[in-house]
Amino acid sequence: MPYSITADKIAWMKELKSERRGRISEYVEEYSRATYHEGEAPWRVDCDIAMPCATQNELDESDAKALVDKDVMAVCEGANMPTTMQGMKVFQDAEILYAPGKAANAGGVAVSGLEMSQNSERVSWNREKLDDMLTELMEDIHGKCVEHGRSGDNGHVNYAKGANIAGFEKVAEEMLAFGVV
Repeated sequence: MPYSITADKIAWMKELKSERRGRISEYVEEYSRATYHEGEAPWRVDCDIAMPCATQNELDESDAKALVDKDVMAVCEGANMPTTMQGMKVFQDAEILYAPGKAANAGGVAVSGLEMSQNSERVSWNREKLDDMLTELMEDIHGKCVEHGRSGDNGHVNYAKGANIAGFEKVAEEMLAFGVV
């Protein structure tokens, strides 16, 4: 049976890192089926989903090829540009689901915008309203990425392309609205 991450294990890791300030290597002591590879990047380990979340350019072309060779299904960035341009090309050429930070991290940016709106209006929305607003924003972002990133007849979506085009359109529309161009 493959090893899996559960909500309880994620909660344990969050407590380890945020409260105890422990090292992730301690996870293996708690969950013996896990492995820890001292001094190695994680991109050569079998996985279904890779989530580079640490630093810019941490996942390069050779790492991307290793992930593709191990049949990774998706790469979802959780940092600003953790994958190099060459690594992105490997994912795009392999047509795996690649969610660049500009799309994957849009929820955090959206929440910041909603917080600014609340502050400027001097209102406070309840959790349900905020969740509904964020869900709507994220569904719109996903829809725009799909609209502008769909390529070929196989239904593959290039999220990086879709996010770039959608972002450009949004800025261009606002510039026109404000008479900048």
